[in-house]
Amino acid sequence: MNNLVLFDDSQRDRFLSKRKGETKFGEHIQLLPNFNFIYDQMLKLDVTHVLFGISEDIGVFANNGKPGTSTAWETTIKILLNTQSNTYTTPNKLLILGHVFPKKALKRLSKWESSNKKDIKKARQIVGDIDAEVSQLVYQIVKAGKIPIIIGGGHNNAYGNIKGTSLALNKPINVVNFDAHTDFRPEEGRHSGNGFSYAYAEEFLNKYFIFGLHENYTSDSILKTINKLKKKVDYNTFEAIKIRKELDYNDELELALKHIENKPFGIEVDCDAIENIPSSAMTPSGFSGNETREFVSFFGKHKNAKYLHICEAAPSLGTKQQATQTGKLISYLITDFMRAYGN
Repeated sequence: MNNLVLFDDSQRDRFLSKRKGETKFGEHIQLLPNFNFIYDQMLKLDVTHVLFGISEDIGVFANNGKPGTSTAWETTIKILLNTQSNTYTTPNKLLILGHVFPKKALKRLSKWESSNKKDIKKARQIVGDIDAEVSQLVYQIVKAGKIPIIIGGGHNNAYGNIKGTSLALNKPINVVNFDAHTDFRPEEGRHSGNGFSYAYAEEFLNKYFIFGLHENYTSDSILKTINKLKKKVDYNTFEAIKIRKELDYNDELELALKHIENKPFGIEVDCDAIENIPSSAMTPSGFSGNETREFVSFFGKHKNAKYLHICEAAPSLGTKQQATQTGKLISYLITDFMRAYGN
Protein backbone atom coordinates (compact mmCIF):
# COMPACT_ATOMS: atom_id res chain seq x y z
CA MET A 1 0.00 0.00 0.00
CA ASN A 2 2.44 2.58 -1.30
CA ASN A 3 -0.07 5.45 -1.40
CA LEU A 4 -1.47 5.16 2.13
CA VAL A 5 -0.71 8.20 4.30
CA LEU A 6 -0.95 7.63 8.06
CA PHE A 7 -3.24 9.95 10.02
CA ASP A 8 -1.18 10.79 13.10
CA ASP A 9 -1.15 13.07 16.14
CA SER A 10 0.41 15.96 14.24
CA GLN A 11 -2.33 15.94 11.59
CA ARG A 12 -5.05 15.67 14.20
CA ASP A 13 -3.60 18.55 16.21
CA ARG A 14 -3.32 20.67 13.06
CA PHE A 15 -7.05 20.32 12.33
CA LEU A 16 -8.41 20.20 15.88
CA SER A 17 -9.74 23.43 17.42
CA LYS A 18 -10.12 22.93 21.16
CA ARG A 19 -12.54 25.09 23.12
CA LYS A 20 -12.83 25.63 26.85
CA GLY A 21 -15.75 23.76 28.38
CA GLU A 22 -16.13 21.42 25.38
CA THR A 23 -14.67 18.07 24.37
CA LYS A 24 -14.21 17.50 20.67
CA PHE A 25 -14.64 14.27 18.71
CA GLY A 26 -11.02 14.36 17.61
CA GLU A 27 -9.73 14.25 21.19
CA HIS A 28 -11.00 10.68 21.67
CA ILE A 29 -10.47 8.93 18.32
CA GLN A 30 -8.03 6.02 17.99
CA LEU A 31 -4.88 6.26 15.86
CA LEU A 32 -2.21 3.80 14.78
CA PRO A 33 1.40 4.61 15.68
CA ASN A 34 2.63 3.22 12.34
CA PHE A 35 1.65 1.02 9.40
CA ASN A 36 3.58 -2.05 10.52
CA PHE A 37 1.26 -5.07 10.63
CA ILE A 38 -1.94 -3.02 10.21
CA TYR A 39 -4.16 -6.07 10.49
CA ASP A 40 -2.62 -7.19 13.79
CA GLN A 41 -2.89 -3.69 15.25
CA MET A 42 -6.57 -3.35 14.27
CA LEU A 43 -7.33 -6.80 15.65
CA LYS A 44 -6.19 -5.70 19.12
CA LEU A 45 -8.01 -2.35 19.13
CA ASP A 46 -11.38 -1.99 20.88
CA VAL A 47 -13.03 -0.15 17.98
CA THR A 48 -16.07 -0.95 15.85
CA HIS A 49 -15.32 1.26 12.83
CA VAL A 50 -12.26 2.21 10.79
CA LEU A 51 -12.31 5.43 8.79
CA PHE A 52 -10.06 6.17 5.84
CA GLY A 53 -10.12 8.52 2.89
CA ILE A 54 -9.35 8.22 -0.80
CA SER A 55 -7.89 11.45 -2.14
CA GLU A 56 -8.17 10.88 -5.88
CA ASP A 57 -10.21 11.99 -8.87
CA ILE A 58 -8.48 9.85 -11.49
CA GLY A 59 -11.52 7.59 -11.83
CA VAL A 60 -13.71 10.61 -12.51
CA PHE A 61 -11.27 11.92 -15.13
CA ALA A 62 -11.16 8.44 -16.72
CA ASN A 63 -14.95 8.70 -17.06
CA ASN A 64 -14.70 12.15 -18.71
CA GLY A 65 -16.01 13.83 -15.55
CA LYS A 66 -14.89 16.94 -13.65
CA PRO A 67 -12.00 16.31 -11.21
CA GLY A 68 -12.40 17.58 -7.65
CA THR A 69 -13.23 14.50 -5.59
CA SER A 70 -9.67 14.39 -4.26
CA THR A 71 -10.53 17.27 -1.89
CA ALA A 72 -13.40 15.59 -0.01
CA TRP A 73 -11.26 13.80 2.59
CA GLU A 74 -9.48 16.83 4.02
CA THR A 75 -12.65 18.95 3.90
CA THR A 76 -14.51 16.29 5.89
CA ILE A 77 -11.85 15.37 8.44
CA LYS A 78 -11.44 19.00 9.54
CA ILE A 79 -15.12 19.15 10.45
CA LEU A 80 -15.47 15.64 11.85
CA LEU A 81 -12.64 16.15 14.34
CA ASN A 82 -14.35 19.28 15.67
CA THR A 83 -17.73 17.62 16.16
CA GLN A 84 -18.76 17.45 19.81
CA SER A 85 -17.84 14.39 21.88
CA ASN A 86 -20.88 13.64 24.04
CA THR A 87 -23.37 10.93 24.99
CA TYR A 88 -24.59 10.75 21.37
CA THR A 89 -21.20 10.20 19.75
CA THR A 90 -18.65 7.44 20.34
CA PRO A 91 -15.31 8.67 18.95
CA ASN A 92 -13.37 6.16 21.09
CA LYS A 93 -14.90 3.41 18.92
CA LEU A 94 -13.45 4.92 15.73
CA LEU A 95 -9.97 4.36 14.34
CA ILE A 96 -8.93 6.99 11.81
CA LEU A 97 -6.40 5.24 9.65
CA GLY A 98 -5.38 7.82 7.07
CA HIS A 99 -5.97 8.30 3.37
CA VAL A 100 -4.98 6.76 0.07
CA PHE A 101 -3.17 9.55 -1.79
CA PRO A 102 -1.69 8.62 -5.21
CA LYS A 103 0.41 11.79 -5.34
CA LYS A 104 2.51 10.94 -8.40
CA ALA A 105 -0.52 9.89 -10.42
CA LEU A 106 -2.42 13.06 -9.50
CA LYS A 107 0.56 15.15 -10.60
CA ARG A 108 0.50 13.40 -13.97
CA LEU A 109 -3.25 13.88 -14.19
CA SER A 110 -2.88 17.67 -13.95
CA LYS A 111 -1.11 17.62 -17.32
CA TRP A 112 -3.58 15.36 -19.12
CA GLU A 113 -6.51 16.28 -21.35
CA SER A 114 -9.86 14.48 -21.22
CA SER A 115 -10.12 14.84 -25.00
CA ASN A 116 -6.94 12.79 -25.44
CA LYS A 117 -7.74 9.08 -25.75
CA LYS A 118 -4.21 8.10 -24.70
CA ASP A 119 -4.55 10.11 -21.49
CA ILE A 120 -7.91 8.46 -20.74
CA LYS A 121 -6.36 5.03 -21.32
CA LYS A 122 -3.49 5.82 -18.94
CA ALA A 123 -5.92 7.07 -16.32
CA ARG A 124 -7.95 3.87 -16.53
CA GLN A 125 -4.81 1.81 -15.98
CA ILE A 126 -4.02 3.85 -12.84
CA VAL A 127 -7.57 3.27 -11.57
CA GLY A 128 -6.77 -0.44 -11.69
CA ASP A 129 -3.77 0.17 -9.43
CA ILE A 130 -5.92 2.15 -6.99
CA ASP A 131 -8.48 -0.69 -7.04
CA ALA A 132 -5.81 -3.10 -5.81
CA GLU A 133 -4.81 -0.81 -2.95
CA VAL A 134 -8.37 -0.05 -1.82
CA SER A 135 -9.46 -3.70 -1.96
CA GLN A 136 -6.44 -4.79 0.08
CA LEU A 137 -7.11 -2.14 2.72
CA VAL A 138 -10.82 -2.97 2.97
CA TYR A 139 -9.97 -6.68 3.09
CA GLN A 140 -7.75 -6.18 6.14
CA ILE A 141 -10.31 -4.04 7.97
CA VAL A 142 -13.20 -6.47 7.40
CA LYS A 143 -11.00 -9.49 8.16
CA ALA A 144 -10.12 -7.85 11.48
CA GLY A 145 -13.84 -7.72 12.33
CA LYS A 146 -14.20 -3.95 11.92
CA ILE A 147 -16.52 -1.91 9.69
CA PRO A 148 -14.86 0.35 7.11
CA ILE A 149 -16.09 3.88 6.45
CA ILE A 150 -14.58 5.17 3.22
CA ILE A 151 -14.66 8.87 2.31
CA GLY A 152 -13.76 10.64 -0.89
CA GLY A 153 -12.67 9.82 -4.41
CA GLY A 154 -14.80 8.81 -7.35
CA HIS A 155 -17.35 6.02 -7.44
CA ASN A 156 -14.74 3.84 -9.13
CA ASN A 157 -13.71 2.92 -5.58
CA ALA A 158 -16.93 0.95 -5.05
CA TYR A 159 -15.17 -1.88 -6.87
CA GLY A 160 -12.35 -2.05 -4.31
CA ASN A 161 -14.83 -1.87 -1.42
CA ILE A 162 -16.90 -4.72 -2.82
CA LYS A 163 -13.93 -6.90 -3.76
CA GLY A 164 -12.14 -6.38 -0.44
CA THR A 165 -15.26 -7.16 1.60
CA SER A 166 -16.11 -10.17 -0.55
CA LEU A 167 -12.62 -11.64 -0.22
CA ALA A 168 -12.56 -11.07 3.55
CA LEU A 169 -15.91 -12.85 3.96
CA ASN A 170 -15.06 -15.45 1.30
CA LYS A 171 -18.35 -14.93 -0.56
CA PRO A 172 -20.07 -12.42 -2.87
CA ILE A 173 -21.83 -9.51 -1.16
CA ASN A 174 -24.86 -7.35 -1.92
CA VAL A 175 -24.90 -3.56 -2.28
CA VAL A 176 -27.43 -0.75 -1.98
CA ASN A 177 -26.40 2.39 -3.84
CA PHE A 178 -27.93 5.84 -3.19
CA ASP A 179 -27.20 7.28 -6.61
CA ALA A 180 -28.51 9.21 -9.59
CA HIS A 181 -26.66 6.78 -11.89
CA THR A 182 -26.24 3.00 -12.11
CA ASP A 183 -22.42 3.01 -12.56
CA PHE A 184 -23.08 -0.24 -14.41
CA ARG A 185 -21.53 0.82 -17.69
CA PRO A 186 -19.59 -1.57 -19.97
CA GLU A 187 -16.25 -3.06 -18.97
CA GLU A 188 -14.17 -0.76 -21.15
CA GLY A 189 -11.34 -0.09 -18.71
CA ARG A 190 -11.83 1.02 -15.13
CA HIS A 191 -13.41 4.35 -14.31
CA SER A 192 -16.04 5.88 -12.02
CA GLY A 193 -18.94 4.66 -14.14
CA ASN A 194 -18.39 0.91 -14.07
CA GLY A 195 -17.32 -0.17 -10.59
CA PHE A 196 -20.47 -2.23 -10.08
CA SER A 197 -20.49 -3.88 -13.50
CA TYR A 198 -16.89 -5.03 -13.01
CA ALA A 199 -17.64 -6.30 -9.48
CA TYR A 200 -20.70 -8.15 -10.79
CA ALA A 201 -18.84 -9.68 -13.75
CA GLU A 202 -16.08 -10.90 -11.44
CA GLU A 203 -18.65 -12.34 -8.98
CA PHE A 204 -17.73 -10.19 -6.00
CA LEU A 205 -21.17 -8.54 -6.24
CA ASN A 206 -24.28 -10.70 -5.97
CA LYS A 207 -27.38 -8.48 -5.66
CA TYR A 208 -27.44 -4.76 -6.37
CA PHE A 209 -30.10 -2.10 -5.71
CA ILE A 210 -29.87 1.45 -7.10
CA PHE A 211 -31.92 3.85 -4.98
CA GLY A 212 -33.16 7.04 -6.67
CA LEU A 213 -31.96 6.58 -10.24
CA HIS A 214 -32.47 9.71 -12.36
CA GLU A 215 -34.61 8.97 -15.40
CA ASN A 216 -33.09 11.79 -17.48
CA TYR A 217 -29.52 10.55 -17.04
CA THR A 218 -29.79 6.80 -17.56
CA SER A 219 -29.23 5.57 -21.10
CA ASP A 220 -31.65 3.18 -22.75
CA SER A 221 -28.88 0.61 -23.20
CA ILE A 222 -28.11 0.64 -19.46
CA LEU A 223 -31.80 0.25 -18.64
CA LYS A 224 -32.03 -2.74 -20.97
CA THR A 225 -28.94 -4.28 -19.36
CA ILE A 226 -30.17 -4.00 -15.79
CA ASN A 227 -33.72 -5.01 -16.68
CA LYS A 228 -32.33 -8.28 -18.06
CA LEU A 229 -30.77 -8.88 -14.64
CA LYS A 230 -33.97 -8.09 -12.70
CA LYS A 231 -33.53 -10.85 -10.11
CA LYS A 232 -30.06 -9.59 -9.26
CA VAL A 233 -30.19 -5.89 -10.12
CA ASP A 234 -33.17 -3.77 -9.10
CA TYR A 235 -33.85 -0.05 -8.77
CA ASN A 236 -36.34 2.72 -8.20
CA THR A 237 -36.23 6.23 -9.64
CA PHE A 238 -36.00 9.63 -8.03
CA GLU A 239 -38.85 10.92 -10.17
CA ALA A 240 -41.19 8.11 -9.12
CA ILE A 241 -40.49 8.83 -5.45
CA LYS A 242 -40.15 12.61 -5.23
CA ILE A 243 -41.73 14.13 -8.34
CA ARG A 244 -44.68 11.94 -9.35
CA LYS A 245 -45.16 10.55 -5.81
CA GLU A 246 -45.93 7.10 -7.21
CA LEU A 247 -43.68 5.52 -4.61
CA ASP A 248 -43.27 6.28 -0.90
CA TYR A 249 -39.72 6.97 0.31
CA ASN A 250 -40.00 4.85 3.47
CA ASP A 251 -41.70 1.98 1.66
CA GLU A 252 -38.89 2.01 -0.90
CA LEU A 253 -36.29 1.77 1.86
CA GLU A 254 -38.00 -1.41 3.01
CA LEU A 255 -38.21 -2.83 -0.52
CA ALA A 256 -34.54 -2.09 -1.19
CA LEU A 257 -33.61 -3.79 2.09
CA LYS A 258 -35.57 -6.90 1.14
CA HIS A 259 -33.54 -7.12 -2.05
CA ILE A 260 -30.16 -7.16 -0.29
CA GLU A 261 -30.63 -8.14 3.37
CA ASN A 262 -30.11 -11.89 2.96
CA LYS A 263 -26.32 -11.46 2.60
CA PRO A 264 -23.68 -9.10 3.99
CA PHE A 265 -24.03 -5.81 2.12
CA GLY A 266 -22.27 -2.54 1.48
CA ILE A 267 -23.85 0.92 1.62
CA GLU A 268 -22.82 3.31 -1.14
CA VAL A 269 -23.71 7.01 -1.13
CA ASP A 270 -22.93 9.03 -4.25
CA CYS A 271 -23.13 12.76 -3.57
CA ASP A 272 -24.39 13.27 -7.14
CA ALA A 273 -27.76 12.16 -5.74
CA ILE A 274 -27.91 14.96 -3.14
CA GLU A 275 -29.33 18.32 -4.13
CA ASN A 276 -26.82 21.17 -4.55
CA ILE A 277 -23.78 19.28 -3.26
CA PRO A 278 -20.64 20.13 -5.29
CA SER A 279 -19.75 17.02 -7.26
CA SER A 280 -18.60 15.92 -10.70
CA ALA A 281 -22.27 15.78 -11.72
CA MET A 282 -23.87 18.29 -9.33
CA THR A 283 -27.67 18.29 -9.44
CA PRO A 284 -30.24 21.02 -8.71
CA SER A 285 -32.86 18.29 -8.22
CA GLY A 286 -32.08 15.49 -5.81
CA PHE A 287 -32.63 14.06 -2.36
CA SER A 288 -32.15 16.35 0.64
CA GLY A 289 -29.40 16.03 3.21
CA ASN A 290 -31.93 14.77 5.78
CA GLU A 291 -33.21 12.09 3.41
CA THR A 292 -29.62 10.97 2.83
CA ARG A 293 -29.04 10.77 6.58
CA GLU A 294 -32.22 8.72 6.98
CA PHE A 295 -31.01 6.35 4.24
CA VAL A 296 -27.64 5.77 5.94
CA SER A 297 -29.20 5.32 9.38
CA PHE A 298 -31.85 2.92 8.06
CA PHE A 299 -29.41 0.55 6.36
CA GLY A 300 -26.62 1.08 8.88
CA LYS A 301 -28.59 -0.48 11.73
CA HIS A 302 -28.94 -3.81 9.93
CA LYS A 303 -26.69 -6.62 11.18
CA ASN A 304 -25.50 -7.36 7.62
CA ALA A 305 -24.24 -3.82 6.92
CA LYS A 306 -20.50 -4.25 6.33
CA TYR A 307 -19.26 -0.86 5.11
CA LEU A 308 -20.21 2.71 4.23
CA HIS A 309 -18.74 4.52 1.24
CA ILE A 310 -19.44 8.23 0.63
CA CYS A 311 -18.04 9.37 -2.70
CA GLU A 312 -18.11 11.84 -5.60
CA ALA A 313 -18.26 14.95 -3.39
CA ALA A 314 -16.02 17.63 -4.91
CA PRO A 315 -15.83 20.53 -2.43
CA SER A 316 -13.28 22.38 -4.57
CA LEU A 317 -15.88 22.79 -7.33
CA GLY A 318 -18.19 24.78 -5.04
CA THR A 319 -17.97 28.00 -3.06
CA LYS A 320 -16.21 28.11 0.30
CA GLN A 321 -19.58 27.90 2.05
CA GLN A 322 -20.68 24.94 -0.11
CA ALA A 323 -17.41 23.16 0.65
CA THR A 324 -17.95 23.59 4.38
CA GLN A 325 -21.55 22.40 4.14
CA THR A 326 -20.41 19.34 2.17
CA GLY A 327 -17.87 18.40 4.84
CA LYS A 328 -20.51 18.93 7.52
CA LEU A 329 -23.05 16.69 5.76
CA ILE A 330 -20.50 13.89 5.30
CA SER A 331 -19.59 14.20 9.00
CA TYR A 332 -23.27 13.81 9.88
CA LEU A 333 -23.43 10.67 7.72
CA ILE A 334 -20.39 9.18 9.45
CA THR A 335 -21.79 9.72 12.95
CA ASP A 336 -25.28 8.58 11.85
CA PHE A 337 -23.78 5.34 10.57
CA MET A 338 -21.87 4.77 13.78
CA ARG A 339 -24.93 5.51 15.92
CA ALA A 340 -26.99 3.05 13.88
CA TYR A 341 -24.52 0.23 14.66
CA GLY A 342 -26.05 -2.30 17.02
CA ASN A 343 -29.48 -0.66 16.92
